[in-house]
Amino acid sequence: MTEPSRPAPPAEPSARARELVRGAYDLHVHVEPDLAARRIDDLGLARRFAELGLAGFVLKSHYAPTAERAAVVRAAVPGIDALGAIALNAGVGGLNAQAVEIAARGGARIVWLPTVDSENEASEDGPKPAKQPVWRTIQDEFAAAGVAGGPVRLTEEGLARVLDVVARHGLVLATGHLGRAEIHTVVDAALAAGVSRVVVTHPDYPTQGVPVAEQRGLADRGALLERCFAPIHTGKVSWDATFEAIRATGPERNVLSTDLGQVANPPVEDGLALMADRLLEAGFSDEDVHTMAVANTRMLAGV
Repeated sequence: MTEPSRPAPPAEPSARARELVRGAYDLHVHVEPDLAARRIDDLGLARRFAELGLAGFVLKSHYAPTAERAAVVRAAVPGIDALGAIALNAGVGGLNAQAVEIAARGGARIVWLPTVDSENEASEDGPKPAKQPVWRTIQDEFAAAGVAGGPVRLTEEGLARVLDVVARHGLVLATGHLGRAEIHTVVDAALAAGVSRVVVTHPDYPTQGVPVAEQRGLADRGALLERCFAPIHTGKVSWDATFEAIRATGPERNVLSTDLGQVANPPVEDGLALMADRLLEAGFSDEDVHTMAVANTRMLAGV
């Protein structure tokens, strides 16, 4: 639901916000090359990050591992730490421990559990955003072409094998588009398996819908909670709900990312600073913003 009473984000972030997010990593970007049209490519984004004093970003694709892409970006734009990842959807074999092992050896940093192919997204039950994301069109095209992989089931055995690889390589595990109950199961299993960095992917997004009290419990158990700019900017998540959840769980257990790259949305390189401006406006301190945008993103990036 949109918030007409609040002003739209400024076209440009403030100088104060730009300075506050210097040295940050954006751990969740969607840029070209991709199956969907994006507003910027890997190398263009790296150059913009360098100009603005941002440290780096994680390339997220719903369909292909990105560690090799990231290595090319690092070589082409020295000083920008582009990092790879893998999302465990049907295109990589779902909960495929070997795919995670290969990604890890190639330098990947984040492993997302199923996103577009999660059973949660395939279910007709539960809330869905009124404006559907671009990847749903791609999923429909796969089905029409007869190559859809079907939902990736979160089995105990498959999850355990993946967690073993994640823990052994010291990777970050993100919960992807799993449902509310699955998120709790995964966080507990990951921590028990020795995974030291667990991120709950946009817990306020309609298809996750984790209540604030449960977010607090996840944070208390050691998980970090990701707050993404794109779903807030497009009205799928409200700013007020975001502020409430951060206050309830504490800035130290929250991490900012953008989830940007969509053609109609603001530039990727502006997202963290635009978030900083809104948080400052809502009464969060410079230290709070720095913790969520810089300290926690650098920790997850392995710096």
